[in-house]
Amino acid sequence: MNTFQERIKIIPPTAVSLIARIDELHGEWTGGATLNPVVLDRLQKSSLLTSAGASTRIEGSKLSDREVEKVMKNLTVTRMADRDIQEVRGYYETLNFVYESYTELPLTEDTIRYLHSMLLQYSNKDSRHKGKYKNFENQVEMRDEVGNLIEVVFKTTPAYLTPKAMSELIQSVTDVLNSNTQHRLPVIANFIVDFLKIHPFLDGNGRLSRILTNMLLLQAGYAYVPYVSLERLIEARKGDYYIALRRSQATFGTKSESISDWLQYFLEVLSEQALQATSLLERSILELNLSPAQQKVWDVFVDNAAITPKTIMSLTGVPRGTLAQAIEKLLQLKMIERIGLGRSTRYRKLYQ
Repeated sequence: MNTFQERIKIIPPTAVSLIARIDELHGEWTGGATLNPVVLDRLQKSSLLTSAGASTRIEGSKLSDREVEKVMKNLTVTRMADRDIQEVRGYYETLNFVYESYTELPLTEDTIRYLHSMLLQYSNKDSRHKGKYKNFENQVEMRDEVGNLIEVVFKTTPAYLTPKAMSELIQSVTDVLNSNTQHRLPVIANFIVDFLKIHPFLDGNGRLSRILTNMLLLQAGYAYVPYVSLERLIEARKGDYYIALRRSQATFGTKSESISDWLQYFLEVLSEQALQATSLLERSILELNLSPAQQKVWDVFVDNAAITPKTIMSLTGVPRGTLAQAIEKLLQLKMIERIGLGRSTRYRKLYQ
């Protein structure tokens, strides 16, 4: 038995409980009322914007969800670096491609390189190496604001060994999945932590790992994935994300390899995603009861930003009196919350 299989041979009890909870919630989703296709389409578009913004912010981008929306509508975002815009556009289009084509995307090296090339398609600095494994070392480093090296976080697989390591990893995953002897969630978690330890590309490894996570979850049957942003949940626990990865990766190559820390984090995030997905069943029914004006106001709330009535009115064109009625309706349904009083009053979305 190889090391990949050894790491998932014994699953901790807490992980077993989380897997059972995720599958229970998944059952609620698949057995729940069929959502209106219009609602699903709107949820997916909103999730795509959220995911593209969150995944690139994890890697240092500064674009807010609203600015991501402007980028995808080809509107000007003047204060942001071209690199941020290039990366978020690449992520959005690659994730959308995965949502539309995951049934036709086998987990192969060719697929991974193709998705990497698509991910970096707009990135000027990455044009020479997109879709190609690294040709020199890319250890993960911590640097200060001016670029000085603070420490080497961990050393990745050497460039000359990367093709072999990726071939063996893909084979290991394929063998386990085809055997149907292991639950797919630990297998996916193991693949991701191993992929990031190899760090096969010069850039884009973190973003690509999240693209691949979405793809593998969809292929495993978790159909709600496009409607609740996994990337937003990871961004909210970014510190824990890196700690869990490093603790598990630090055991690789030792006599006691373990992905327990990463698996626990990974499953906790997936559990929250599944919980939010099931809540959409109830909340979508509420949305179907909104008037056109109320729906237009609700659609303004695309992220966690608190916005003023004046801003909502300028974005929607809804008259002041109608706007007040719409806001009151959304407050009653607990879809938004009020912050502040008087002239400082703002409103914020209560769920993603």
